[in-house]
Amino acid sequence: MSVSDLEADLSEDEQAGLELIRETGGIHQSNFWKELDVSSRKGSRIAESLEESGLIKREETVFEGHNTYYLEPAARDLDFSLLMAGDMLSPFIGEEEVDEQSDSFSQWLMNLAYEEY
Repeated sequence: MSVSDLEADLSEDEQAGLELIRETGGIHQSNFWKELDVSSRKGSRIAESLEESGLIKREETVFEGHNTYYLEPAARDLDFSLLMAGDMLSPFIGEEEVDEQSDSFSQWLMNLAYEEY
């Protein structure tokens, strides 16, 4: 089942929760339910449901002296095609120092140019 299919099956509250988690990039569950303006019990159920669907990661943590969970977006289907030129990965996705004068960058650009034709 694709991510969009999973999202289509979410309740209104779950969709709002997922949007909040994505917008913040991560939020403590103790703040999550407050931001959604729901009870802590309902907030927990929403977070558990999103985790079970694979749409978020939920990890135990301590925040402001209390046990809670940290909720963050799960990795989604990523499209790496924009980083590719033919079968070459962009030289900027690595550990070596690259600038516009480097051979690896020039080669990558040439592959990208030839791909266009």
